[in-house]
Amino acid sequence: MQPSTFRFVCLASVFILSAFVPVGPAWSQSQIQKIAQPDKVDASLPNVLLIGDSISIGYTTAVRSELSGVANVYRPPTNCGPTTRGVEQIDQWLGDRKWDVIHFNFGLHDLKFMSPEGKNLADPNDPKNARQVSPADYVANLRTIIGKLKKTGAALIWRDTTPVPQGAQGRIADDSVFYNQLAREVINEVGGIAVDPMHDYASEDPIAGQQRSANVHYTNEGSAKLAGHVAAAIREQL
Repeated sequence: MQPSTFRFVCLASVFILSAFVPVGPAWSQSQIQKIAQPDKVDASLPNVLLIGDSISIGYTTAVRSELSGVANVYRPPTNCGPTTRGVEQIDQWLGDRKWDVIHFNFGLHDLKFMSPEGKNLADPNDPKNARQVSPADYVANLRTIIGKLKKTGAALIWRDTTPVPQGAQGRIADDSVFYNQLAREVINEVGGIAVDPMHDYASEDPIAGQQRSANVHYTNEGSAKLAGHVAAAIREQL
């Protein structure tokens, strides 16, 4: 085999193998839109809204199944991302529907690191890089979002951000503990908001074993277990 041919084969092999590295769920917009609303809506049941990132996307349909015949479960037709997106789009997500319970979270996208050029999941050890949303802005944004949620009259449930495991790209291991502390301060300050201690639950076995290696996302089984926890928190508010 000629050297140039060998190099081509090696590069091609690396490319093919990298395509199969499990980096966690990459939900397309169309996939999220398909699960945003229940197939059938029972007007006699309360309406529940789930707000959150890909962790919540992963448990949306399972929560809906858990609450079948109990509530109509919706989510925004998008990854709700960081609090900056929440501030921009919360009115659109709430719409004009009467909400009975809103279960919400922001965090994993706020605490991830970005480069000055906008590179996603940048190296946290590089001093040029910074969290996408600073702690101070995170607190301010949460206050704004919660102010809008309060006006709906719905029972509100803050869901703690899930753990960040060792080796997760673009994040500091369990930086979510710090951001959860900030969020809890806002929740306590505002008052009247229930708390879903998801971080504690997800840190315990067997849930901890269902998180992907060096990745913030969960296996299908892990997402199903998270769904059961979320559904239980919602039932308490119905």
